[in-house]
Amino acid sequence: MLSPLLSAIFRIIVSIPSRIRLHLCNVDAHAGACSAAAPSRPASRAMRRQHHLALAAMLACAACVALSSVSTPALADAKHPTKGGRHKSKASRNATANAACTGACAKRCKGKAAACAASAPSGPLPAPVMAGLARARVPLSSVSVVVQRVGGTRPRLTWNANKPMLPASTMKLVTTYAGLSILGPDYRWRTSVYRDGSVDASGVLHGNLYIQGTGDPKLVPEELIELVNKIRKQGIVALDGNLILDKRWFDTSTRDLPAFDNNADSPYNVGPDPLLYAFKSLSFTLNPSRNGKVSIDVTPPLAQLEIVNQLHETRGACNGVLQSATPAITPMSQGIVQAVFRGNYPARCGGRTVNIAALDHSSFFAGGFLALWKQAGGTFTGTVREGATPSHAQWVAAHRGMELSNIVHDINKLSNNTMTRNLFLSIGAVGARPIASHIPVTLAPPVPSTPARSAQVIRDFLAKSALAMPELRLDNGSGLSRNEYVSAASMAKLLVAANTSPVAQAFIESLPIAGVDGTMRHRLTGAPVGGNARIKTGTLRNVRAIAGYVAAANGESYVVVSFINDAHAAAARQAHDALLQWVYQSAR
Repeated sequence: MLSPLLSAIFRIIVSIPSRIRLHLCNVDAHAGACSAAAPSRPASRAMRRQHHLALAAMLACAACVALSSVSTPALADAKHPTKGGRHKSKASRNATANAACTGACAKRCKGKAAACAASAPSGPLPAPVMAGLARARVPLSSVSVVVQRVGGTRPRLTWNANKPMLPASTMKLVTTYAGLSILGPDYRWRTSVYRDGSVDASGVLHGNLYIQGTGDPKLVPEELIELVNKIRKQGIVALDGNLILDKRWFDTSTRDLPAFDNNADSPYNVGPDPLLYAFKSLSFTLNPSRNGKVSIDVTPPLAQLEIVNQLHETRGACNGVLQSATPAITPMSQGIVQAVFRGNYPARCGGRTVNIAALDHSSFFAGGFLALWKQAGGTFTGTVREGATPSHAQWVAAHRGMELSNIVHDINKLSNNTMTRNLFLSIGAVGARPIASHIPVTLAPPVPSTPARSAQVIRDFLAKSALAMPELRLDNGSGLSRNEYVSAASMAKLLVAANTSPVAQAFIESLPIAGVDGTMRHRLTGAPVGGNARIKTGTLRNVRAIAGYVAAANGESYVVVSFINDAHAAAARQAHDALLQWVYQSAR
C-alpha cells in the first residue's frame, strides 16, 4: 500500500493538467532531475522557477517508482490472476494511476536516468500492446483481453474480461461451434422438388413444380444445374404450370431485411433465405478486347437479366476505381431487369470484376433456376410465386448441399455473413433434432425459424455444456450487428471448451491461419507467430476483434481473445498483432 505521503504526492501530480505534467518531465529530462537529492535553491527568479519545476518532476518520478512497486490484482504477475472481478474498482484506479504516470513522466524520462527507467510501469497489458494502443489513441477502458493456456485453469492475462463488448465477426465462433455441436459436422441441407398434376408422354408437366428450401448456405450454379438435370431425368422437360417457391423454413420476418449500413448492393449485407442462391449477388467481369470493345460476362445467369453495354474503350490512363465498371440495375416492364453499363473504360485497366447484390431473394432464385432450366432445353409458360407444398404433392428430386464442416470452413476463413445467418436460422429450425437430409418428405418445421428461436436453442446448448454466458446477446449470429454482445471471458471459455470437444477438428481447422489464409493472410506474414496462430478476426466501424489459438514458441498452446470498441479502433490493429506476437514469444 502507498504511504500517506506518496499518496498525497500522487494526488497532487495527477491533478496537474497533462500538458503541464509533460512539461515537467521535459524539464526533468534536460535538467537531470530524478536524482536522489534535490538541487540547491537558485538565486535568480528564472532559476528558482526552473528549480520548482525540476523538484515537481522529481516528485512525479518518485510517485511513479512507488506505483510501479505496488502489486494489485490487475497488475500483478499473471501467475496470480484476478478472480471474478472482485477487485475491479481498485484495479481500475491503479490502471488509471499507471496510465497517468506513464504519460506524465516515464515516457519523457526514458533512457535519461536509472530511476526514471525504473519508474516506467508496463501497465496492465504487455508493453508492445500498450504502445500500440497509445499510438492508436485507444484508452484501456475500451479494451478487453483474455489469454489462457490451453489446459490451464487460470488466465495468463486478463483485462476487462467480463465486460460485454461488440465482437463483430468473432461472434461467428459462437454460431459455428453451436452449429457443429447441435447439427453435427456431417449435417447437409436439402433442397427438394415436388410436383402435382401429371406428366404426359412428351415430358410436359401439366401442373405446378414446387421447390422447397431449408436454408442451404452455399447453393451455387454448379449445384443448381445438378438439380435441374435430376428433374429432367424424371421425365419432365417442360413446365406448363407455375413455379412455386416453398420458403416456410424461415419466418417471413427474416427475409429481405434492410441493409446493416445502408449499402444494400454490397454482398456482405445479403440477408438469410431458405432458398438462398449464389449469395444473391451478381458477379460482372469486364475485359477489354482486341476489337476496341469491352466484353461483359455475368455469373450466375438470370432468366430476366439483360446486360446493356454502352461502354467505350479508351486509351487513357487507368485512374483506380471505375464508375463505368459498376452497372445501374434497373427493373423494366414484364419482369425484365437491365444492368446498364455506361461511360469510358481505359484499356489499361485490364480486367475488372464487380460484385453486386441485386433483386429480392425469390426473384433471384427463380431467375437463376429458369435460366439453367432453359439452357438445358426446358420450357416454362407459367408464373412464379411463393407458397406451401401440398401434402399430396409427389416427390421429384432433391439436392444435398455441402457438409456443415465445409460450410463452417468457408464461414470462418472468409467471414461470410450471409452463410452464417443461414446457419444461425437453421439451428433454430432444426434445433436439437436434425432431420435426415436424405429422406424425401414434404415437411416444414413446426415453427418457422426466427432469430429469437435460434438464439434460445444456442443458449440452451451452452447451458447444457456448462458454458455460462449471462451477458451473451445474439441478434443474427454473424456479428454484423450493433446488438450482439459477448465478453472476452465468455469467448475464451467457449474456445477452451471447443478445443476438447467432439467437433474440435472441424472447428479449429476453420479458423484463418496468421500470414497464410483467410482474413489473416496479409497479417503477420514476416513475424514468428505467422503460421502459428489460428485467429478469427472481426471488423465493424469502431470495432476490432481477434479470437482464437496461438501455438507458442514454448510448445504450449494459448487461447487469445481481445475486443476493442472505440472510435479509434481501426488504428489499433498493431496492438492486436503485438498481442499475438507477445503470446507466441513471451507467454509462460
